[in-house]
Order: sequence, then structure tokens, then C-alpha cells
Amino acid sequence: MTEYIFLLLAIAGLAVTYGLNLNMLQAWVVWNICSMENRIISVERILQYSSISSEPALVIETNRPDRSWPFCGEVHIHDLQVRYASHMPLVLRGLTCTFPGGLKTGIVGRTGSGKTTLIQTLFRIVEPAAGQIIIDGVSISSIGLHDLRLRLSIIPQDPTMFEGTVRSNLDPLEEYTDEQIWEVLDKCQLGDEVRKKEGKLESSVSENGENWSMGQRQLVCLGRVLLKKSKILVLDEATASVDTATDNLIQTTLREHFCGCTVITIAHRITSVVDSDMVLLLSQGVIEEYDSPARLLENKSSSFAQLVAEYGMRSK
Repeated sequence: MTEYIFLLLAIAGLAVTYGLNLNMLQAWVVWNICSMENRIISVERILQYSSISSEPALVIETNRPDRSWPFCGEVHIHDLQVRYASHMPLVLRGLTCTFPGGLKTGIVGRTGSGKTTLIQTLFRIVEPAAGQIIIDGVSISSIGLHDLRLRLSIIPQDPTMFEGTVRSNLDPLEEYTDEQIWEVLDKCQLGDEVRKKEGKLESSVSENGENWSMGQRQLVCLGRVLLKKSKILVLDEATASVDTATDNLIQTTLREHFCGCTVITIAHRITSVVDSDMVLLLSQGVIEEYDSPARLLENKSSSFAQLVAEYGMRSK
């Protein structure tokens, strides 16, 4: 009987030992399956990226714009039609209008009306299916992407900062002097903040600017466009994520230093475009109204007047 019990105990011990080994083996198999799945996803991403068509030429040597282009910043849009893929419906359906040079134009409309698509087409992130955009007599589709994008400036809704230094974030191409950079920082009211840092212009910026507040990051974006001094500036709801004081500072700086530039503002806050020279109201990819805000507000039945009234009711 004792021998039988010892045998059972030995078998039980052996089973436990093999069970533990089996558990380790199962964990190893699961880990390898997960690792293989991750690697397969990487291969899928590479295949997807390799199938994406390349952007147009960065520079077209036979057709480069003049160094002083754009001269006055007039943007003429003619029968512009845009879709995101050949099998998808048109997002912009035959837009024709002109943004006068040196004036402020606000673009408003409900979600999905085509505001962002219009700006993406201006920077040629999306190519038009038909029609064209002409800036001071030059069709933007006929020149290289670098020649176009280097002449335009944008302050996005979500400010972007890169890991590096204050100087590299303001002047990544090293085109400006220290004096010019400090002048811009003072205009943005960031000069004192940067002077407090140990490295001054060489002080470090963490990835995505995590060691800077949202308002400070937006002011850095403002500093970039002040340095660049582009004739055409796009504001993609630039003050939506900042406090009122920073909003007022940005608006004041824009009025003082971009008075002779073409400023195109995409607005979700209607109050952002009330002081514009012209307002473009988009609806489902077409122009519903395009006039000065004063004339649009005089007509109480206009869609812009109704949007302003709705915004006023929501603000109360």
C-alpha cells in the first residue's frame, strides 16, 4: 500500500512538472504569435506606403516663380472641383471666387462644408480633379511644391513643435540672425520667457513641445510666420485651443504685422471672422454666400446672419 502511495505521489509530481513546462511553452508560443502578427502588420504598412502615389515634383526648373512672388497675394479660384479619391464623390463642387490681395477673408460653414479641403488644395496636399487656383497670375499646379509651400504660411489649430531647441523650432532652415529671432520673440511676448531659460535660444524643447504650454506653442507658431513674412497667411482656427488673453495677443499681432498681407481664416467661432473684409460661406462644397460681413449681416435672411444668431444663442 505504501509503495502504491509513493507511486501516485511520483506521478503527481511528474504531472505538475510537465504542467509547469507546458504553461511556459504555451506562453512562449503566444508571445511568438503576437510578435509575428506585429511584424506582419509592419509589412502591410510598408506595402500600403509603397502603393501610395508620389507627390508632384518639389521643384520644376523650367517653371520657377519670381523671387518676389506672390506680389500682392491675390488668390483666384476658378471652377475648383476636389475629391479625395477617384471613386469618391466631389467634396468641392465648382468653386469660383477671388480672395483680394492684402485683405482678410474668413471661410465659414458647417462641418463637412469643405473649408479644410479648400485649404488643403491651396497647399496642394490634395490635387484638384478640375479647375485651378491662381495666385498673382501663377497657377499653383504649374510650379513645384517647394516653390509653392515656401511662399505660404499657416498657423494650424494644433500647434506643432519639434524636439530640439528654441532656435531650431523658430528657424529650422537657419535663415535668420539672432537679432531677428529675438525681435520676433518679443513681438510674441515670449522673449522674457526664453531669456529666463539657461540656454536662451539653445534651450531644449522636448518632443511635441511637452515642456511648453499650449498657448506658448501657438505663439511659437506665430513667431515662425512673423519670421517668414509671407504674403499669404492661413489661419486654421488658430485660437481655438488657447485662452482669451493669448487669443487677443495673436489677433493684435496679426493686425499690426500682417496688415498688408492676404489673411485667410478658417473659423468655427463666427466671432473670428466678423472683422474680416470678406466672408466666404460654404455649404456642401459650393459657395452659398460671399460678401463683406457687414452686408451679409444687414440681410437678416442670409445664412451668415443666421449662423451669427445661432452662435450668439449658444454663447449665452
